[in-house]
Amino acid sequence: MINRRAQTRLEECLARSPAVLLLGPRQVGKSTLARTMAASHPGAVMLDLERASDRAQLAEPELFLARHRDHLVVLDEVQLMPELFSALRPEIDAVRRPGRFLLLGSASGELLRQRSESLAGRISYLELPPVLALEQPDDLATLQQLWLRGGFPLSLLAGDEADSFAWRRDFIESFLLRDLAQMGVKVAAESLHRFWRMQAHLQGQQLNASALGMSLGGLAHTTVARYVDTLVDALMLRRLEPVLPNLGKRLVKSPKVYVRDSGLLHALLGLHDLDALQGHPIVGASWEGFVVEQVAAAVAEVMPDAQLGYYRTAAGTELDVVIERGSRRLGLEVKFSAAPQVGKGFWQALADLQPARSAVVAPVARRYPLKDGVEVLPVREITSWLAEGL
Repeated sequence: MINRRAQTRLEECLARSPAVLLLGPRQVGKSTLARTMAASHPGAVMLDLERASDRAQLAEPELFLARHRDHLVVLDEVQLMPELFSALRPEIDAVRRPGRFLLLGSASGELLRQRSESLAGRISYLELPPVLALEQPDDLATLQQLWLRGGFPLSLLAGDEADSFAWRRDFIESFLLRDLAQMGVKVAAESLHRFWRMQAHLQGQQLNASALGMSLGGLAHTTVARYVDTLVDALMLRRLEPVLPNLGKRLVKSPKVYVRDSGLLHALLGLHDLDALQGHPIVGASWEGFVVEQVAAAVAEVMPDAQLGYYRTAAGTELDVVIERGSRRLGLEVKFSAAPQVGKGFWQALADLQPARSAVVAPVARRYPLKDGVEVLPVREITSWLAEGL
C-alpha cells in the first residue's frame, strides 16, 4: 500500500469541518484512503453509490443521516446522487460536529463544487492527485517509472510495462464510454478520444481553439472549448492560465493545456516504455507536465490559497510556472536535463516579474545553486522549497 501525503490533510479537514469533499478521478485511491479513515472511526458507515443496494439505503436521506449522527458517514461516488447535498445542509445544522461526513467524488469537480455551494461554511475541499514523487522511494529509476507509468496506483504497481500500458488503455476506454456518460456528458466517445489524443500531441502548448478545431475536421472553436471544459472538469486536463502583470508589454493571454497524468499522456501517444518516450519529440513537454502536477500538489499542500500560472510575452520571454500568493511571487522553470541551462528569456522573465525566489526543476539527484540566487531542484525538493518561501 502506498502511504499518501493527503491522509494527514484529510484528517485535519475532518477535525475542523462537518463535511469534507475528497475529489479525484476514478482509481486514484480515494476509496482506499476513505477506508483507512473509516477504520479509525468506530462505527463508521461507508456507502458506495454505484451499488443499487447502497443507494436504496438513502431513499429517505433525512432519516438515514439522522440515524447515524454519532458516526462518520462516507459516501463514495457522490456525484451520482448530487441531490444529497440538499439533505446534508439541514442535517449538519442540526448537529454541527466536525468529521460527520466524508464525500468522495470521481471527477466532475466543478459540478460537485456548484452542488455543494449550499454547504458553504460547512464543508472543506481536498483533491487527491495521482501518486506523487514524494510518495515514492528516492531514486532515479523509481522517478522514471512514475513519470512513464503515471500516478494511478494500479498502473504504477503493475507487474511490467505491458500490463501497466494495458491498464491505462483500458482506463481511457472506460472513462470515455462509462464515466463521462454518468457525468451527463453527451459527446460521442470517439470524438472526445480524437480530441484527447490531439491534445496529447500539443502537451503544454497555448490553447488555440480555432486551429485545433480545424485539425479535427473543422470543429467550431466553441466545440473545442466545450471539450476542454469537459476534460478539465473531469480532472483529466489541466488548464494553466497566464499571469498578466501590468508591465506595458504584449502578453500571451491563452492558457496552456496539459494532460494531467503523464502515464495517460504516454498511453494516448502509444509510448510503451522509456526508450520510446525518450526518443519522442514530446519528451520535454511530457516532463514539463509531470513537474507541473508535482508543483500543483505541493502548492495545494503548502500554500493552498496561492494561484498557479505561467508567464509569456509576445516576444517569447517565458517562465514555465508562476506561483502567486497575494503580492508575492515565486518562479519555476522546468528543464529535462541532468545539467540544466537557462537562456536569456528566463532571466528577462525574472526581471519582468521580480519573483521573491526562483528555481529550475530538473531530473537531478540533489539541490544546488545555479546563478544569481537561482537554484536547481530535484522534483522531490519542490515541496520543501515552497515551504521555505512562506
